[in-house]
Amino acid sequence: MNAERLVAMANQIGAFFESEPDRKTALDGVAQHLKKFWDPRMRRELLAWVDQHAGEGLKPLVQAAIAANRASLQPRDGLK
Repeated sequence: MNAERLVAMANQIGAFFESEPDRKTALDGVAQHLKKFWDPRMRRELLAWVDQHAGEGLKPLVQAAIAANRASLQPRDGLK
């Protein structure tokens, strides 16, 4: 999938959770959505893009959610 499209999709998720008054709940919500609904390949590509572009283009909430939950978002080895 196109990395720019993944960034746009992640930002849509972030926009939904921006209205959450509790920051931790918002961060966890973004991360849980990515983990639950995104294919491992999509998460892997988004994480690679974040590494290559220092998160440029991602909403601050999405950047923070990825940084705080990176280990749980990283697909396990062997998953495509």
